[in-house]
Amino acid sequence: MELNKVNTPYYYDYGTWIRHRFPFRVQKISIDAGFTCPNRDGRLSTGGCIYCDNRTFNPAYCQRKDSITQQLEAGKQFFARKYPEMKYLAYFQAYTNTYASISHLRELYEETLSVKDIVGIVIGTRPDCISDELLDYLEDLNRRTFLIVEYGVESANEDTLRRINRGHSFAQSRLAIEKTHQRGILTGAHIILGLPGEDAQENLRQAPLISSLPIDILKIHQMQIIRDTRLADEFEQKPFHIYSVDEYIELIANYIQRLRKNLVLERFVSQSPKELLIAPQWGLKNHEFTDLLNNYLKNHQIHQGDLFE
Repeated sequence: MELNKVNTPYYYDYGTWIRHRFPFRVQKISIDAGFTCPNRDGRLSTGGCIYCDNRTFNPAYCQRKDSITQQLEAGKQFFARKYPEMKYLAYFQAYTNTYASISHLRELYEETLSVKDIVGIVIGTRPDCISDELLDYLEDLNRRTFLIVEYGVESANEDTLRRINRGHSFAQSRLAIEKTHQRGILTGAHIILGLPGEDAQENLRQAPLISSLPIDILKIHQMQIIRDTRLADEFEQKPFHIYSVDEYIELIANYIQRLRKNLVLERFVSQSPKELLIAPQWGLKNHEFTDLLNNYLKNHQIHQGDLFE
């Protein structure tokens, strides 16, 4: 699929882009399909990424004990109250959603497509949990439905990736993304700004590296300290700098100037449940942050790609 260029004032916005992909409104429904990760189950390591707690992004309707169809129907009921005519993208979000046999993955994805009003699939995974055989199947799936494969890259700094117990390298991220892109599959990446050991200068150094990946969509969010994680223990023993909202807005503004103009930006922040969040305590909803960011970009006349080389 080719991206439809959308003119937006300051950056290439996902919301505008996705509205041009479909003739109707679409909403993601998150799915917990019962996966784990290779840095959790002992294949590579145990404990997972030091900052991770999946409770921070699994919505209430997303219950691991329920089947794919049950979770999708619950999600449809949740969103239909506001938009009765909505269509949906099934978002395999929790943990690593290609970390299983191809036969099992095929069963899950094909069940998804059998559910009424599901018009596409978004698969969140890791760059070390993809294979040529799986890409063969995903290439076929891409011919039959709207598909995005989204890779957790997190950082382009190899030392950081080791420190956070990610279990893969940036080189592996690049290879997996290149292979996926070559199959004509829409490819996304996820990164975190403010990881321990990375300051604003390091974040900005990485922007051209992230932009050089053949990705279509980028998701960014701030470093968050979540209760009962290993990072929370580290933060308590030896606190490190967490961006204030003003610092983070300035960082995002500088960051997106270094990204190519045709890269769709899906989000800039994540909002963890208040009872789980230690820091940063911004007290802002996602749309409120976006409004502040847009005002900053407008006031300073900053645009995505201004400093891209």
